Order: sequence, then structure tokens, then C-alpha cells
Amino acid sequence: MGSNEAGNQARAVPAPTGIVVGLDGSEQGNCALVWAAREAQRRGRPLHLVTAYTVPIFAASGLDGGYATVDDDVIRQGAEAVLQQAAAKVADYNIEMDARVENGDPAGVLRDMSETAELLVFGSRGKGGFLGRLLGSVSSALPAHSKCPTVTVPWSCGERLGEPSGPASARRNTQEKVEVRNVVSVGVDGSDRARLAVLKAAEQAQLAGRTLRVICAVPPYTGSLAWVPTPLDRESLFKDIQEQLAAGKRWLQSHFPGLPIETELIEGPPVEVLIESTQSSELLVLGTRGRGGFAGMLLGSTTDGVLHHAKGPVMVVQDKAGDPRLADRADFGPVFQG
Repeated sequence: MGSNEAGNQARAVPAPTGIVVGLDGSEQGNCALVWAAREAQRRGRPLHLVTAYTVPIFAASGLDGGYATVDDDVIRQGAEAVLQQAAAKVADYNIEMDARVENGDPAGVLRDMSETAELLVFGSRGKGGFLGRLLGSVSSALPAHSKCPTVTVPWSCGERLGEPSGPASARRNTQEKVEVRNVVSVGVDGSDRARLAVLKAAEQAQLAGRTLRVICAVPPYTGSLAWVPTPLDRESLFKDIQEQLAAGKRWLQSHFPGLPIETELIEGPPVEVLIESTQSSELLVLGTRGRGGFAGMLLGSTTDGVLHHAKGPVMVVQDKAGDPRLADRADFGPVFQG
């Protein structure tokens, strides 16, 4: 065995199995760190602090041409300092914790860790920090490609997490503050993908001792949509959706007896309705890859829109077939057929 191979084995660490939080040393990342530590303590799961980097290469501008690289040791020391500060920040939580510096593209590193992790957590709207692009672009890419649920924690909710160093615009007018209720909200559109998100949201609400709020947003109809073949009977449409929401509630209560469940049918653009819900919810849960449903494209592109403007943490649940609890949904009432 060569010395390099032996060294690599010596540095090998077990794949993360708990909650992974991506950090880059920015204030935005601190919100994600605090949220992840609280969740790890609530679940009794280990917390893995992760930062990743690639060594930048710069084209030389002199007549001799060529390329210049930054010293890898210097970058790694900076990354280790980021993790040391993060570990100190959450040292008082009663959790098992480890920290690791990875060499590679941050999005790719976290995507690989999602194969074994229980949950990926990261901040949004990163503007620099140690890694530069760990937040922001990564928070846009990972929810769609992760193999486990992800939670994006926006900087604007720092105050509710005890991190009041967020942007001034988030604190400017205290009269605009909305009280955060003890609820976990979930967006639905009648599809199986939405039902997977509902199951995850119910698990989260039960774990935290919160009420589950099921939200269905139906876009307003102005009569100007050329592709609508016949005039829509809005009253009939809303009645059908209400019946399906009631059936879904009965189904959920069969799997989560004792869990308080609210349902809301709201007429309005799904993205706007769900963004507004993030202000008053402890957590909003959404699915991915939606293909319609009775509300029309609630998931998928809507999830992307909510993530970019959310005022509170948003969990995205990946499309994983095979949950046996979906099999008996039709036993409790009408199911959307589309």
C-alpha cells in the first residue's frame, strides 16, 4: 500500500447519518447552523458541520503567461477556522457533533452526503463568506437534486432564531412583524408528490408537538385564459377540493392519531400564498417535481419561487416512491384524478 493511499484511509471519516449543515462562515450560514442544532437536539441525532472548497486557479497576466494557484494549506486553515467558530457557537446544545472540511464543489459534496444523511440544512442568499458560493447558488441547486429532505433557512428569519444580525430590511418596521405560530405548514395540490410532503410534514409536526396546517392555493381565474375549454365553475371546483382536503385530513389522522390538523383552501397565486405562510409558520414543507393536481402546478416551479423569497425555513421533500401509507388514501374519500 502506497503512502498516499494509507494517508487517505487515515483521514477517512464515516458517511454522515444525521443532520448535515453546510457552512461558509457568513452570517447567513449562522441561521442555518442554529436551526440545524435545534433540530438535531430535538431528534436526538448527530450534527455534522461541513464546509467545502476548491482551490481557485487564476490566469497569469504577465508576458510569460501560465497560471497561478492559491496555497491549499492556507485555504484549508481558513475552512477549519470556520468550523471551529461554528462548533463553539452551538457547543451548549446536547448533541453529538463532528466537523469536516471537504475538498470539492460545495454542491457536489453536499449532494453526495445526502445519500446517507437524514437531512441537509443550509442558508440562502449567501454573499461571500469563506466559500462564496456555498450559499445562494447551492441553496438553489440542492433541493432538486438531494437524496434526502433539505431545509433552506433564509437570513431574514434570523431574529426568530436568536440571530438578530440579519438585513436591515428584515427589521426595519417592527409593526410589520408577524407572530410565528406553533404550526408546521405544507402545500398540497392533490398529487401523490404532495401527499409525500404531507406525510413528512406530519412527522415533523408530531415530533415538535405542533399543529399541522395543510394549505391548498388555487390561482384566481380571470376568464382571460385562452386554453380553458369551457367556463370554470369555481363554486363546484372549490367544493370538490374541500371534499378532497377533508378526505386527506381523515387519512392523515388515521396514520397520526392525536395530531392537530388544520386545512385551508385559499384563492390566490400559490407562490404568493405559500411565501406569506412562511412568515407565520415554524416550517413550511413542499414537494418537488409536481405535475399539476387540482391547484395546477403547485409543486416544482412553485417550490423554486417560494425558496427564493421565503421568510422562514422551508423543507423540500424529494419524490420517493414506495411509501406504504399512500396505498390506503382512496379508502378515506375522493382522490384527484388527473
